[in-house]
Amino acid sequence: MLEWLWLALFVVTFILIFLGYPVAFSLGGAAVFFGGLGIHCGFFPPAYLELFPERVFGVMSNQVLLAVPFFIFMGTLLQRSGLAEDLLLTMAQLFGRRPGGLALSVVLVGSLLAAATGIVGASVVSMGLISLPIMLRCGYAPTLATGTICASGTLGQIIPPSIVLVVLADQMGESVGDLFRGALLPGLLLASLLAITVMLIAHFNPSSAPPVSREDSPASRSHLFRQTLQVMIPPLLLVLIVLGSIFAGIATPTEAGALGAVGAFVLAGLRGRMSRAAVRSTAEETLRLSTMVMFLLIGSTAFTLVFRGLGGDREIEQVLTNLPGGLMGLLIAANVAVFLLGFFIDFFEIAFIVLPLFVPAARSLGLEGPEMVWFGVMLAMNLQTSFLTPPFGFSLFYLRGVTPKSIPTSQIYRGVLPFIGVQLLTLGLVIAFPELVTALID
Repeated sequence: MLEWLWLALFVVTFILIFLGYPVAFSLGGAAVFFGGLGIHCGFFPPAYLELFPERVFGVMSNQVLLAVPFFIFMGTLLQRSGLAEDLLLTMAQLFGRRPGGLALSVVLVGSLLAAATGIVGASVVSMGLISLPIMLRCGYAPTLATGTICASGTLGQIIPPSIVLVVLADQMGESVGDLFRGALLPGLLLASLLAITVMLIAHFNPSSAPPVSREDSPASRSHLFRQTLQVMIPPLLLVLIVLGSIFAGIATPTEAGALGAVGAFVLAGLRGRMSRAAVRSTAEETLRLSTMVMFLLIGSTAFTLVFRGLGGDREIEQVLTNLPGGLMGLLIAANVAVFLLGFFIDFFEIAFIVLPLFVPAARSLGLEGPEMVWFGVMLAMNLQTSFLTPPFGFSLFYLRGVTPKSIPTSQIYRGVLPFIGVQLLTLGLVIAFPELVTALID
């Protein structure tokens, strides 16, 4: 029985998570209990727990993880400065005259916010507060409106600079810059497919996405063009500077994140929206999210140490490397596991629990260098789906909080179904054509 303690550790951890206990404490608490039980039974080497303080110090001194609070601060301050509102209102005027134009505007703004902020919750809430009332007032079907907002808001997870990619790179031992490069084309492909999807829905069902009637004159078009440039160029320029400095090797992701945070200060100041309250709320949000990530890292470190000490890593690696089909069997198992877990738990939790199981097996099957980056981007694309899958998709919760009570939750769930299909299609393309990821990697 003692040799199955690693499986009991795994099962108990998931039970605690599903019961609603904080994931960091579920991981750490289960690890301490089963580590102590293993030591008492003489089955667990105490030396593993003695490594824990050293591992925690390694997390605290990890320079790569400094990029997390920098990117969170950058994105939150840009969101507080009204970037989402300006972009949405301008794009709505630009595309609103055509069927599906408002939905297309939401997708485009979601892509820009993904590159400028990288924070899913902020993007979904901002677009829900600003665009949802307009879309409903213009006669959009609630399912299309809510589904478009949820799907567009999740682009911040795959389009760099993404906090998720930073965490994945750290957990996998790969370069953050390589994951950013690898995720760029798949992220843009997904955004393009989302835009095509909303336009096809509008084409085949015009009543679900009617055009917005407004006066159109050469003067108004000229003014709108200038307004569009004024709204789009500053955040795009900031994103190009941040990503360009990483891709060109001029700055590390941490240094580029710091540059982005300073750039967010400058943009907010130029818009005249820099205030003490905005900076304070941004700092509090950055502290909250960064603390969550750090506690998850510490909890997952304890879990991983005990899991390995109980021999679970060897058992899992042996099972995964001996699956029928070899590498293809591993890819199927990894994607099915991540997709199913996405119905119930958050993407961070999935990353900290699943990656230590699948990454060693992937390396054992010969994935190295660009191929491991491809494996990481594939998992990131699958993890993104966890934001949309009912019943616990976080984008659904974010939007539910700002949606009128007249729209039932079931309509939000139905609205995201076509977009889940689009994400799975994009995932399939990434698996079938690794060049989408490796093309930009040196």
